[in-house]
Amino acid sequence: MIEWIEILEILAVIMAGMSVLLALGVFVNIARRIFIEQKPTLVKFEPEKKTQKEKEPMSKEAKEGVTFNDIFMFMIAVPLVLLWVGFAGFVIHTGLNNSAVLENIEAYTTLIAILGGPALLIIKDALDVWKQEQAEKTAFYKVKAQSVIDYNDAVLKQAQDIESKAQEQEHKMESKK
Repeated sequence: MIEWIEILEILAVIMAGMSVLLALGVFVNIARRIFIEQKPTLVKFEPEKKTQKEKEPMSKEAKEGVTFNDIFMFMIAVPLVLLWVGFAGFVIHTGLNNSAVLENIEAYTTLIAILGGPALLIIKDALDVWKQEQAEKTAFYKVKAQSVIDYNDAVLKQAQDIESKAQEQEHKMESKK
Protein backbone atom coordinates (compact mmCIF):
# COMPACT_ATOMS: atom_id res chain seq x y z
CA MET A 1 0.00 0.00 0.00
CA ILE A 2 1.26 3.46 -0.85
CA GLU A 3 1.99 5.58 2.20
CA TRP A 4 1.11 9.26 2.44
CA ILE A 5 4.75 10.31 2.02
CA GLU A 6 4.91 8.50 -1.29
CA ILE A 7 1.67 10.14 -2.39
CA LEU A 8 3.11 13.57 -1.54
CA GLU A 9 6.28 12.75 -3.46
CA ILE A 10 4.22 11.68 -6.47
CA LEU A 11 2.18 14.91 -6.28
CA ALA A 12 5.38 16.96 -6.03
CA VAL A 13 6.85 15.24 -9.10
CA ILE A 14 3.63 15.79 -11.06
CA MET A 15 3.53 19.48 -10.08
CA ALA A 16 7.20 19.89 -11.00
CA GLY A 17 6.58 18.23 -14.37
CA MET A 18 3.61 20.49 -15.05
CA SER A 19 5.72 23.53 -14.13
CA VAL A 20 8.48 22.46 -16.52
CA LEU A 21 5.95 21.95 -19.34
CA LEU A 22 4.41 25.35 -18.61
CA ALA A 23 7.85 27.00 -18.56
CA LEU A 24 8.74 25.39 -21.89
CA GLY A 25 5.47 26.60 -23.39
CA VAL A 26 6.09 30.14 -22.20
CA PHE A 27 9.69 30.20 -23.45
CA VAL A 28 8.69 28.78 -26.85
CA ASN A 29 5.99 31.43 -27.13
CA ILE A 30 8.41 34.21 -26.22
CA ALA A 31 11.07 32.91 -28.62
CA ARG A 32 8.51 32.62 -31.41
CA ARG A 33 7.37 36.19 -30.85
CA ILE A 34 10.95 37.47 -30.84
CA PHE A 35 11.85 35.70 -34.09
CA ILE A 36 8.59 36.59 -35.84
CA GLU A 37 8.85 40.27 -34.89
CA GLN A 38 12.48 40.49 -36.06
CA LYS A 39 11.77 38.83 -39.40
CA PRO A 40 12.33 41.36 -42.20
CA THR A 41 9.31 41.97 -44.36
CA LEU A 42 9.02 43.36 -47.86
CA VAL A 43 6.90 46.44 -48.20
CA LYS A 44 4.64 46.41 -51.23
CA PHE A 45 3.22 49.63 -52.60
CA GLU A 46 -0.51 49.44 -53.00
CA PRO A 47 -2.71 52.39 -53.80
CA GLU A 48 -4.85 53.49 -50.91
CA LYS A 49 -8.38 52.27 -50.96
CA LYS A 50 -11.08 54.35 -49.41
CA THR A 51 -13.09 52.45 -46.87
CA GLN A 52 -15.95 53.59 -44.76
CA LYS A 53 -14.25 52.78 -41.51
CA GLU A 54 -10.49 52.41 -41.42
CA LYS A 55 -9.05 50.43 -38.57
CA GLU A 56 -6.32 52.06 -36.57
CA PRO A 57 -3.35 49.88 -35.74
CA MET A 58 -3.40 48.51 -32.21
CA SER A 59 -1.26 50.31 -29.70
CA LYS A 60 1.72 48.56 -28.17
CA GLU A 61 -0.13 48.22 -24.86
CA ALA A 62 -3.07 46.50 -26.57
CA LYS A 63 -0.75 44.01 -28.35
CA GLU A 64 1.20 43.25 -25.19
CA GLY A 65 1.58 39.51 -24.85
CA VAL A 66 2.99 37.47 -22.03
CA THR A 67 4.39 39.60 -19.22
CA PHE A 68 6.59 38.71 -16.26
CA ASN A 69 3.53 38.86 -14.01
CA ASP A 70 1.75 36.32 -16.20
CA ILE A 71 4.72 33.98 -16.02
CA PHE A 72 4.98 34.49 -12.26
CA MET A 73 1.31 33.75 -11.71
CA PHE A 74 1.29 30.57 -13.80
CA MET A 75 4.63 29.17 -12.68
CA ILE A 76 4.72 30.06 -9.01
CA ALA A 77 1.47 31.47 -7.66
CA VAL A 78 -1.07 29.05 -9.15
CA PRO A 79 0.87 25.85 -8.29
CA LEU A 80 1.60 27.17 -4.79
CA VAL A 81 -2.05 27.89 -4.05
CA LEU A 82 -3.15 24.57 -5.54
CA LEU A 83 -0.48 22.69 -3.58
CA TRP A 84 -1.50 24.44 -0.35
CA VAL A 85 -5.20 23.68 -0.79
CA GLY A 86 -4.48 20.13 -1.96
CA PHE A 87 -2.12 19.36 0.90
CA ALA A 88 -4.51 20.81 3.49
CA GLY A 89 -7.34 18.71 2.09
CA PHE A 90 -5.11 15.65 2.01
CA VAL A 91 -4.09 16.11 5.65
CA ILE A 92 -7.72 16.53 6.71
CA HIS A 93 -8.82 13.47 4.75
CA THR A 94 -6.04 11.19 5.98
CA GLY A 95 -6.31 12.60 9.51
CA LEU A 96 -9.91 11.44 9.66
CA ASN A 97 -8.98 7.96 8.46
CA ASN A 98 -5.53 7.42 9.97
CA SER A 99 -4.60 8.01 13.61
CA ALA A 100 -0.85 8.14 12.76
CA VAL A 101 -1.46 11.45 10.99
CA LEU A 102 -3.05 12.89 14.12
CA GLU A 103 0.07 11.97 16.13
CA ASN A 104 2.25 14.12 13.82
CA ILE A 105 -0.30 16.90 13.31
CA GLU A 106 2.13 19.65 14.43
CA ALA A 107 4.46 18.89 11.54
CA TYR A 108 1.58 18.92 9.09
CA THR A 109 0.11 22.15 10.40
CA THR A 110 3.56 23.75 10.25
CA LEU A 111 3.90 22.74 6.61
CA ILE A 112 0.40 24.00 5.85
CA ALA A 113 1.25 27.30 7.58
CA ILE A 114 4.51 27.65 5.64
CA LEU A 115 2.71 27.11 2.34
CA GLY A 116 -0.31 29.13 3.49
CA GLY A 117 1.52 32.39 4.15
CA PRO A 118 2.53 33.12 0.56
CA ALA A 119 -0.61 31.45 -0.79
CA LEU A 120 -2.85 33.74 1.26
CA LEU A 121 -0.91 36.81 0.08
CA ILE A 122 -1.34 35.69 -3.52
CA ILE A 123 -5.06 35.09 -3.00
CA LYS A 124 -5.42 38.49 -1.30
CA ASP A 125 -3.67 40.22 -4.21
CA ALA A 126 -5.86 38.39 -6.72
CA LEU A 127 -8.96 39.49 -4.80
CA ASP A 128 -7.67 43.08 -4.69
CA VAL A 129 -7.23 43.05 -8.47
CA TRP A 130 -10.73 41.62 -8.86
CA LYS A 131 -12.19 44.30 -6.55
CA GLN A 132 -10.39 47.00 -8.55
CA GLU A 133 -11.83 45.65 -11.80
CA GLN A 134 -15.30 45.58 -10.26
CA ALA A 135 -14.89 49.18 -9.05
CA GLU A 136 -13.83 50.22 -12.57
CA LYS A 137 -16.86 48.47 -14.05
CA THR A 138 -19.15 50.15 -11.51
CA ALA A 139 -17.66 53.57 -12.27
CA PHE A 140 -18.03 52.94 -16.01
CA TYR A 141 -21.68 51.97 -15.65
CA LYS A 142 -22.34 55.03 -13.46
CA VAL A 143 -20.84 57.30 -16.14
CA LYS A 144 -22.74 55.44 -18.86
CA ALA A 145 -26.03 55.72 -16.96
CA GLN A 146 -25.47 59.42 -16.33
CA SER A 147 -24.72 60.01 -20.01
CA VAL A 148 -27.94 58.21 -20.97
CA ILE A 149 -29.87 60.37 -18.51
CA ASP A 150 -28.21 63.53 -19.84
CA TYR A 151 -28.92 62.47 -23.42
CA ASN A 152 -32.59 61.81 -22.66
CA ASP A 153 -32.86 65.19 -20.91
CA ALA A 154 -31.27 66.89 -23.92
CA VAL A 155 -33.63 65.12 -26.32
CA LEU A 156 -36.66 66.14 -24.25
CA LYS A 157 -35.44 69.73 -23.99
CA GLN A 158 -34.81 69.84 -27.73
CA ALA A 159 -38.29 68.43 -28.44
CA GLN A 160 -39.82 71.03 -26.11
CA ASP A 161 -37.82 73.83 -27.77
CA ILE A 162 -38.94 72.67 -31.23
CA GLU A 163 -42.56 72.50 -30.10
CA SER A 164 -42.43 75.94 -28.45
CA LYS A 165 -40.81 77.46 -31.56
CA ALA A 166 -43.49 75.82 -33.72
CA GLN A 167 -46.22 77.26 -31.46
CA GLU A 168 -44.61 80.72 -31.56
CA GLN A 169 -44.44 80.53 -35.35
CA GLU A 170 -48.08 79.43 -35.48
CA HIS A 171 -49.12 82.36 -33.24
CA LYS A 172 -47.18 84.77 -35.40
CA MET A 173 -48.86 83.44 -38.52
CA GLU A 174 -52.33 83.71 -36.90
CA SER A 175 -51.70 87.26 -35.69
CA LYS A 176 -50.66 88.37 -39.20
CA LYS A 177 -53.98 87.21 -40.67
